[in-house]
Formats: sequence, C-alpha cells, structure tokens
Amino acid sequence: MTLQNFLFFLISTCLISAAPGSNMLLAFQFGVNYGIKKTLWTLAGLSMGLFILLTTSLLGLGLISTNAPFLLAIIKVVGALYLAYLGIKSWRQADSELHSDQLQVIPTPAQLFKTGVWVSLSNPKAILFFAAFFPKFINFSAPLLPQYLTLTVGFFMIEITWQLVYTMSGKKLSDWLQLGNRLMWLNRLCGLIFIIIAMALITEIFWH
Repeated sequence: MTLQNFLFFLISTCLISAAPGSNMLLAFQFGVNYGIKKTLWTLAGLSMGLFILLTTSLLGLGLISTNAPFLLAIIKVVGALYLAYLGIKSWRQADSELHSDQLQVIPTPAQLFKTGVWVSLSNPKAILFFAAFFPKFINFSAPLLPQYLTLTVGFFMIEITWQLVYTMSGKKLSDWLQLGNRLMWLNRLCGLIFIIIAMALITEIFWH
C-alpha cells in the first residue's frame, strides 16, 4: 500500500464518517441529553460494534453474507427492529419528560455502552461496506496484516474523531435546547429518524 493510497483512504473515510447516520445521530442525541463524559461510554460501544463488524468482514463473512442473502436479511430485520425500538423509546421518553417534574434518569455506563454496541451492530450493511471498501486500498502482493492494521487504525481514528465532534456539538447546544420544549422536540425528531432508518432497512429487505 503506497502513501498516496493511504492518504486517499483517509480522505475518503473522513468524508464517509462525517455523513450523519445512526451512529452519529446517537452521539449527538446523547451529547445533548447526558453530556460528553457520560456519552464517552456510548462512543466506546459504537466503536466496539464497528470493530466487530470490521473483524467479521475481514474474516470473509461479508462474502458469505453476499452469497447467503437470507442470512443477511435476518440480520437486517433484527437491526431494523432494534432501531425502531430505540426510536419509539426516544419518542416516549420525550413525552414522559414533558409531563413529569422528576429529575431525568441517566442510564448507567453499562447501559450506555450496550446501546452504542447494538446501534453499531444494527447496520449489517457495514460488513459489505468494509468488504468492498478496504480491498481497494490494499496491495495483495505485499503482507496483508500490516496493511489491515494500518487501515483499521486510520479508520477508527477518523470515526472516533467525528463521533466526538457530534457529541461536543450536542453538548454545545444543550443549554439552548433546555429552553421551553426544544429538548423534547429534539428527542422526538431523533426518535423519528431512528424509526425512518428502520423502515428504510425493512423496505430494502422486502422490495430490493
């Protein structure tokens, strides 16, 4: 792998990671609701989920999923159902906070971490993405392990940086969002987006 290839990989990854998806949406929402320190547990979970998907892809299971679409469809359905659950939970939590004077219940670090892992794993298309994306930058006539490690480290450095950017942006807006019902509407919007992503996954499965 040449230096030029690696730099192109970093630029491509930076642009792809910057796009708002379910992971970045969760980082932003939790940054608003729980602050940066608490959300770090969720970011660790998001990274763990991505690492599992990346490892799965590098082990060749992306090819298996391509040749066994029924298996991939089952995984997608499970992921979509979890995102839908998260969306409904976020919407209902926004409603309950509106009609309650009690202090907000903050999830434990374990719960925050687990949510991050499951949101990452809820997007099995990442397996196919890694399987298609990484090989474009690899020289297969050279030792593979050092190249995989270099690309993996580069990918996670950029991905985690963007997660932190989204989290800090959420925290920065948190004071403004606390005014009136703004936070409630933000949580409703985040919940709605999670549900839309889930519906898009389901639609892709049955109408692809």
